Amino acid sequence: MTTKQLVKKTLNHQFAGEIPVDFGATAVTGMHVTCVAELRDYYGLEKHPVKVWEPYQMLGEIEDDLLDALGIDIIGLPAQYNMFGVKNENWKSLKTFWGQDVLVAGELNTKIDENGDLLVYPGGDFDVSPSGRMPKSGYFFDTINRQPPFDEEKLNPEDNLEEFKLLSDEDLDYYKTAIKNLENSDKAIVAGVAGTAIGDIALVPAPFMKHPKGIRDIQEWYISTIMRKDYMHSVFEKQTEIAIENLKKVFNVIGNNIEAIFICGTDFGTQISTFCSNEAYEELYAPYYKKMNKWIHENTEWKTFKHSCGAVETFMENFISSGFDIINPVQCSATGMDPKTLKEKYGSRLTFWGGGVDTQKTLPFGTPEEVRKEVFQRCEIFSKDGGFVFDAIHNVQAKTPVENIVAMIDAVKEFNGCK
Repeated sequence: MTTKQLVKKTLNHQFAGEIPVDFGATAVTGMHVTCVAELRDYYGLEKHPVKVWEPYQMLGEIEDDLLDALGIDIIGLPAQYNMFGVKNENWKSLKTFWGQDVLVAGELNTKIDENGDLLVYPGGDFDVSPSGRMPKSGYFFDTINRQPPFDEEKLNPEDNLEEFKLLSDEDLDYYKTAIKNLENSDKAIVAGVAGTAIGDIALVPAPFMKHPKGIRDIQEWYISTIMRKDYMHSVFEKQTEIAIENLKKVFNVIGNNIEAIFICGTDFGTQISTFCSNEAYEELYAPYYKKMNKWIHENTEWKTFKHSCGAVETFMENFISSGFDIINPVQCSATGMDPKTLKEKYGSRLTFWGGGVDTQKTLPFGTPEEVRKEVFQRCEIFSKDGGFVFDAIHNVQAKTPVENIVAMIDAVKEFNGCK
């Protein structure tokens, strides 16, 4: 059985003898660049600066040699642009605050401010306001609020639609080249299409845009989901229309050569509850998710991937009825997110992509044996009858002890070897 067949069976809720593993295929299943470098050293791989493919969270590229060492089964179709609106090409060196030499996109321009923090500029343009800040004691960037003043009576939904455009021939050529570059890979592939994320709060401030207009402040955005519902519907309706057209365009280029598509990273949960009611979800978000997922399921073989952190057990039925096949990151430490309950109630209808180990406590602060124990427990629960892709709960964070990461990987390999 090939790796692709393993992943396909898993996504179709068939246990295929082992659990597929993902680290690095998406921006919510990756590893901080510090961890990638330490793993390369641990496995005795060639020493060189690691590429930061996603600078917002400072995620490091997991190259083929490390993919093999870790036993990873899934890769991502690379995005053309990063979160700061810069093409991932023409790599250059950057010395981080913690002393690591890394590679970043050539047009990713940064500057140290008067406080000693690192500023990053959208599209690499120093003539506009910076859109991200990495504190000198930090390990990733925070978005800078660039909300322009607005007149309530003159709010125009078009201002919040500026980033949503039909893909150009150049964009489609990129997809064509990217999928061709992966045609000899034995890994399963996850891809994304810009514009499918309905209300993703990481994208609302538009750190990739030089002059964002409309509602861009996170607090104001959440207020708008209650106070300006007509405005939000206008944005989401047009966004969905454009997204479906782009899905059609991308499918015509890459066909069924991917296994899953990342739709949306909108978080609906906190550590202890949800951001909104089920009724609010059904009114404001579900209609648009359903339209996109319906087109995908009627026209492709792709499985649809939904990311939402937090205590979202009460939303699982909503996610299912919205047409999602996959839920990530499966934050088992949040209220109501008991692994056994999740698997018993939703495991035949949702694939759990993540949940393999806690990245808030166990992985960064536990012992290797505690990591191994938790990984085995999660694998035993989630792997029954398929529908489980092993990954940590969200990205592996900076300075996570390498011995714990290795214990996690070894535990999955051991579990797979026992089956």
